[in-house]
Amino acid sequence: MLETPGFHHLHVKSVDPGAAIDFYVRFFPRSTKTAWGGFPALAAPNDVLVLFDTVKTPAPTSPQTALWHFGWHVTDTHQALASYQRHRDARLLPLYKEDTGGEVWVSSDSWPSTNPTPGLTKAQIAEAKAKNVQPTRKGGFGYMTGPDDALVEYAGNYEAERFNHVHMFHDDPHCAQLWYQTHLNAPARRAGGETFTEDTCKVPRGPERSWPALEQQGMFRSPVGGVVFGDVAFPWYMRQDETPMVSSRGHLYDHVALSVRDLDAWERKLRDERVTFLEAPYRLGATRAFMIEGPSKEAIELVEIA
Repeated sequence: MLETPGFHHLHVKSVDPGAAIDFYVRFFPRSTKTAWGGFPALAAPNDVLVLFDTVKTPAPTSPQTALWHFGWHVTDTHQALASYQRHRDARLLPLYKEDTGGEVWVSSDSWPSTNPTPGLTKAQIAEAKAKNVQPTRKGGFGYMTGPDDALVEYAGNYEAERFNHVHMFHDDPHCAQLWYQTHLNAPARRAGGETFTEDTCKVPRGPERSWPALEQQGMFRSPVGGVVFGDVAFPWYMRQDETPMVSSRGHLYDHVALSVRDLDAWERKLRDERVTFLEAPYRLGATRAFMIEGPSKEAIELVEIA
């Protein structure tokens, strides 16, 4: 079995990469401005990159692709929020506590979740109210709108600031997890969880929405899945409505990239497994890469590293 790839970069389309990178360096001060493979880039402290491709007009953010947002660890969510609120160009997004309203900036200022995933259902919120459960006000997650209308999550409290995840939606989350495990040798994000087969991976969307959520009507968070590449997670939920997702190519988050040591071996493996190739091997800066399509039309670049 080939070694599991590492996470290399998230590729973003921007009308002004320089300004976008400056924004992220101000909000995530352990990151730095750099360049890689001929692209301007943001370097995270955990040796991963966000690459920027210049476009003349803003890249679309809808219809929904599999790539929903990226997330950053911070050492203290509330301190980070206070810092962001001092930035004049901060566009912070409130989280709805329940479908009747009420907003918080950070999830830990709402009722704490008792679920494996963040959030409480209507019945669980009613129970929390009846028991007078209080917010922890420690850690939690919040969101901001970054340059080019990028959705960015910040979450704490963690030991160090770093790029942490690319959150996705999938048509069938359990089947997507099986695909990543089968074709990219990726470990499941939740060790010891249920294993899936082609016969068992398709399950219906859970009937319950939960909060806090970016939308007042709440969010479907079941079924859930995910994998990890190095120290970067790919968590995901099922798409939120019946509209199938479109290809990520040409959208704001154009593709994710993974690092491998033997590109030719990976090409042979993936072609033998009849994975869809979007681009045959090509030069990328001083190295080579090719691009495949994931289970919900997300573009995945494999980049050869020494």
